[in-house]
Amino acid sequence: MSGTFVGMPAFPRAAREAVGNTTLRGNLRHATHTIRDKRARAVAELDDWAALREAGKQIKDHTLRHLDRYLVQVEEAVTAAGGTVHWAADADEANDIVARLVEETGESEVVKVKSMATQEIGLNEALQARGIHAYETDLAELIVQLGKDRPSHILVPAIHRNRGEIRDIFRSEMGEWGRPAPENLTDTPAELAEAARLHLREKFLRAKVGISGANFVVAETGTLVVVESEGNGRMCLTLPETLISVVGIEKIVPRWQDLEVFLQTLPRSSTAERMNPYTSMWTGTTDEDGPRTFHLVLLDNGRTDTLADEVGRQALRCIRCSACLNVCPVYERAGGHAYGSVYPGPIGAILSPQLRGTGSEIDASLPYASSLCGACYEVCPVAIDIPEVLVHLRERVVQGGPAVRGGNRVVLRPAKGHAAERAAMRAAQWAFTRPGALRTGQRLASRTRRLHPRTLPGPGRAWSGTRDLPAVPAEPFRDWWQRTHGGKGGAK
Repeated sequence: MSGTFVGMPAFPRAAREAVGNTTLRGNLRHATHTIRDKRARAVAELDDWAALREAGKQIKDHTLRHLDRYLVQVEEAVTAAGGTVHWAADADEANDIVARLVEETGESEVVKVKSMATQEIGLNEALQARGIHAYETDLAELIVQLGKDRPSHILVPAIHRNRGEIRDIFRSEMGEWGRPAPENLTDTPAELAEAARLHLREKFLRAKVGISGANFVVAETGTLVVVESEGNGRMCLTLPETLISVVGIEKIVPRWQDLEVFLQTLPRSSTAERMNPYTSMWTGTTDEDGPRTFHLVLLDNGRTDTLADEVGRQALRCIRCSACLNVCPVYERAGGHAYGSVYPGPIGAILSPQLRGTGSEIDASLPYASSLCGACYEVCPVAIDIPEVLVHLRERVVQGGPAVRGGNRVVLRPAKGHAAERAAMRAAQWAFTRPGALRTGQRLASRTRRLHPRTLPGPGRAWSGTRDLPAVPAEPFRDWWQRTHGGKGGAK
């Protein structure tokens, strides 16, 4: 994934620093609470929300089960419509394909629609290394780019910035990238948006190459779909002579009719709108409208390996709405940068370790970046059981089992303390399979409860340092049941 995240520390260390930033916490609290409250009202308007959620899940699961067939269908349909399809096994191959396609046009500048896939592969940095400058045109992405920053949210990448910070970034940086900000620029939203609009207008009118991702690709027609709220996407998709779209292979839906479901659930879950202000769809090329040349780069980059995991593959249902981030108590306090990935929050905690493997410290720690409260599952419009996948990935990390990544075997590296955790789990397994020993242990724990420490020693301090140890009852449940029910009911 993006080189801007290389070398990030493990989540606990990064989060500890973020939690101490009161400005960041204030920004996140205000933004996430506002978005999730609006989303709840928008979703409540639909009596059939549960049915739409289930339909989205079923469509995605069906597509993933038959992905090989639908990928071939996409290639055939896009080619028949005048486009060219390229296959990229990993980030390096995708970046090389895109850079080569831009170089063939003779251009050294491109305009970009907001795209998680291109952030994932670090496309901007790869293009810069080949002398090609990529201009982000989404307002939040522009703020991140001008501020030499990293995105911290899927939907609102600059959610960690407030209006005063954005004004200062525009004043100091816009002139280095193009049209400068007005000298008397204030922090009012209207003025900030107008400054960005004027700054970007010259780039839209000059650019000959546009780069996008896609929210959906319809297999039966080869149609790509981008939904957005600002209109910059429409400009990037229609004005340039060449359009290059980098799309993860999981973004496919089988039929045009399937869009009916997602064009209802995605806007309500993301921006709390009944429909997106701009929904752009294009199929290949035409002489009358839009780019004359279209290239589709289908990106794997760990997705096929993720698909092989029967539990973890449900992460590939994700439609990038970000609803899970806005309800997550961990994300609200730690922010997106602590996840060390362009995919922050609960979805990032299960997607990044599968796409990248868990050989790095940050990736091995991500499955633990959750309280398992389940709020993320409740709001997910495609019913991804994120807590289930988190527990599954924790098991893989603790066991140190193998995972397939990019065609190579990668050993999952247990983080510090996992050896002790593994020993504790084995001890628990031994006790739970021996009722007599368990009964004796429970009685001993109850009788010595006044002597129990308030914190755990050794590696256990990492757990008890932020939690109260549960009090041991004066009487084990088995003894209470025996005393009050005389053994009736089957308690043994």
